[in-house]
Amino acid sequence: METRAQLKNCGITPRKMRLVADLMRGKTVDLALAELSFTRKAGAPEMHKLLLSARANAVNNHSMDGKRLVIKAVFVDEGVTMKRVLPRARGRADRINKRSSHATIVVAEA
Repeated sequence: METRAQLKNCGITPRKMRLVADLMRGKTVDLALAELSFTRKAGAPEMHKLLLSARANAVNNHSMDGKRLVIKAVFVDEGVTMKRVLPRARGRADRINKRSSHATIVVAEA
């Protein structure tokens, strides 16, 4: 039995979120929460909230034991990209891509 939690349209780039996802992959939920609380990466607070949500889904919806949960899978996909324009000299313009991401955490009992 496994359960999941998803975060959609997070305003942090997928590249930065994947750094945090790599830290928590394959660990127990309690150990990953402890690591995320001390990680100084941009996506750490968002992934911390998402992991708390995945644990709550497992305990409340599927009656799993919260102490025995293990992170089975973590993946971060690219969300929508907002295109913005930055004015430059001589009437030109540069494009700025403001990227977003979708994150998914799958937890299961060990």
